[in-house]
Amino acid sequence: MDTAELFRCLVIALCVAIAVQTIGIVWFWLKKKKDNTLAGEQIAPEQLAKTKEQLWREIERHQATEDLLRKTQRYIHSVVNSIDSVLIGVTRDGYVTHWNRAAAETSGLSAEMVMGAKVTDVFPNLPVSIGTVATCIDTGEPFRQENVSVGEAAEERYLDIKVYPLKELDSSSPSPQNRALAGAVLLLEDVTSRVRVEKMMVQNEKLMSLGELAAGLAHEINNPLAVILNNVQNIERRVSPTLPANQEKALQANIDLNALDTYCRSRDIFQLLGDIRDAGTRAADIVKSMLEFSRTTNQKAATDLNKLLTHSLQLAQNTFKLETPAGIELPDIHCDLEENLPLIYAAATEIQQVILNLLLNAAQAFRSEEYGAPLQPQIHIQTKRCGGWVVITVEDNGPGMPDNVKRQIFNPFFTTKEVGKGTGLGLSVSYFIIKEHHQGEIDVESVPGEGTRFTIRLPLAS
Repeated sequence: MDTAELFRCLVIALCVAIAVQTIGIVWFWLKKKKDNTLAGEQIAPEQLAKTKEQLWREIERHQATEDLLRKTQRYIHSVVNSIDSVLIGVTRDGYVTHWNRAAAETSGLSAEMVMGAKVTDVFPNLPVSIGTVATCIDTGEPFRQENVSVGEAAEERYLDIKVYPLKELDSSSPSPQNRALAGAVLLLEDVTSRVRVEKMMVQNEKLMSLGELAAGLAHEINNPLAVILNNVQNIERRVSPTLPANQEKALQANIDLNALDTYCRSRDIFQLLGDIRDAGTRAADIVKSMLEFSRTTNQKAATDLNKLLTHSLQLAQNTFKLETPAGIELPDIHCDLEENLPLIYAAATEIQQVILNLLLNAAQAFRSEEYGAPLQPQIHIQTKRCGGWVVITVEDNGPGMPDNVKRQIFNPFFTTKEVGKGTGLGLSVSYFIIKEHHQGEIDVESVPGEGTRFTIRLPLAS
């Protein structure tokens, strides 16, 4: 039995109780009238005593009926108010006839304040029209609509909306007067968590496919990079005047290797070859970091945190391009990594995931349309030992966060990004990784207009 059917049964029970009470009152009135008539006549004392006894019995029965009616009303209110979804009873014209506790908590208005008022006045964001309610009552068919979006950005919620018409008690005479008194039950169920989990699962499938594709591409990119690096090394060796094989081939071609060496140095050819080698090595390191990050293993091991941070910066550097009044520029990334930092016992890929989340959040904060990018965007990364902990701080001079956002930033599905641009899981997953998987701590400090600082504490490897 669903909520609407339960509500109909309760309404019918209430109507029956009211009818019983009404019959008792009418009977009591008729009995009293009869007794008043008999009072003017000659009545035997025995008959008078018997009549009084019957009268008291009926009074007691009437009081019992009233008590039963009160208990039934309290029970109905208790059942309806225990439903955690918003439940509103309305007439065909949209006037409120019932308002449960969830509706009061959602709207901030008590049942006494809204009873008899127009539902659109006391619930202005109601995602269903009065016309739809009237149509349901006229046709007797319920109305359902799922995953209706209400609110924007961080306040966006998803609702399942159901409208159940209440059946008329006297179906044999569906007069216009009776139809005007007919009503409906509106049930608004918050399914935000369900919808976001469904979206997260779809997004996760996409990311898994993208991760497999990225791993395959990384292997493919490694092959031409290896050719580039090998050929640069071979070019440098084959023009060197110190190798006997080069001297032999140069003599056969009538070429002075010393003169060629002088020419190459004067034209910075060796410098250009060195730049090609450095760029290829950097690209190979990025591909290596991508492969390490794409691995699904979460085994803990002694980890060099400074090296892990360097790899994370290599992966994230392409996301830092910012549009400022001065044009496209990169933030000034300053690393203050303590030398000889002790190892930590950690799952390297998970810690790297946390660092990447913090770096990407900093880069996205600089692009905030509400505040605009700062003229001198800066990200400061620091590592240091503090007692039995290794401390990581990631600080930016971006727009910062107000207190109401800062309090919820680690909550699952909380995001200030537009629809489709964020799931609100990055920082909540980071919190879980640090707190649950590594028995560490993660905190945030932020001042609007000044910037944000995340502090991570991880225990040293034993």
